Amino acid sequence: MLDIEGLALTPADRELLREPAVGGVILFSRNYESPGQIADLVAEIRALRSPPVLIAVDHEGGRVQRFRDGFSGIPPMRHLGHEYDSNPDAATALARQAGWVIASELRAAGIDLCFAPCVDLDWGVSEVIGDRSFHKKPDVVGELAAAFSRGLRSAGMAAVAKHFPGHGAVVADSHLQLPVDRRRYGDVLDDMRPYEKLIGNGQIAGVMLAHVVYREMDDLPAGFSKFWIERELRSRLNFGGAVFCDDLSMKATSAYGSMRRRARRALDAGCDMVIICNDRRRAEQAVLSLSDYSNPLSLVRLARLHGTGHVLRESLRASDEWQQATAALAHCSDRPKLELDA
Repeated sequence: MLDIEGLALTPADRELLREPAVGGVILFSRNYESPGQIADLVAEIRALRSPPVLIAVDHEGGRVQRFRDGFSGIPPMRHLGHEYDSNPDAATALARQAGWVIASELRAAGIDLCFAPCVDLDWGVSEVIGDRSFHKKPDVVGELAAAFSRGLRSAGMAAVAKHFPGHGAVVADSHLQLPVDRRRYGDVLDDMRPYEKLIGNGQIAGVMLAHVVYREMDDLPAGFSKFWIERELRSRLNFGGAVFCDDLSMKATSAYGSMRRRARRALDAGCDMVIICNDRRRAEQAVLSLSDYSNPLSLVRLARLHGTGHVLRESLRASDEWQQATAALAHCSDRPKLELDA
């Protein structure tokens, strides 16, 4: 899964995205100008291939919402955790509405996938996670993430939970350096409890791995680790969906060889798709090195992530459900911030 530079495809983009090893495009704020423009760009990407590549975006709410003007503002998921402490039923309803609004608006633009929900626990130490987390309690995170995922699915979008097995207990930002989590296996089990709930209930179709080393279990980051992918995620948790390696251009992976080597390591460890952003030259090298790569089972898993259904943006915004949901989410954002219960 690769990125593109601007608001429309260049000839070089078209040539690269037609390569067999390319299976997806991830969009960023730099690719967005207006709802009409993004819909045109998505249609342009979709027309390149048959079947089309997956089109995804990080659009989970709060700080991580790539499209702003013309899209509904989604509060940070921590706001929903605050609401849960005083009114669990209302918070669960809000979580479902948040997922539904995100998916409905993205599907109206033709986008298949949003990399959400973020189910990392709020251990109070990670700034890069911070208010992206629903809560510090695994059961609360699992319940709110399940409701959020139901909202996504009801609007035609699969859920991709991240960052497995858990990014919330390390201080370092994996965009800038390699975080090392020194906890024992028994302590990391809490971070995986939301995944157990989501997988057990069939709520998620994808999982994204963390670029974190869990030193007591494996010397490799989770995205390169058969321990985490094959033993824990596939075998113990019985997950049969798609596994994504987080962006291989992040500094956390720089010590693990060339981009070609990193991509192959992640795929060999059990990832179904790797993401390479903001480094076109090395992305091209990785794509060419994988020209002969084939994994039929991965193709089946990834095919399940294409969005379903489509509603016109104007019809969506005129609907009672959209107006009620966006009003409820705006009200949640306006409430005073409270500390989470211990």
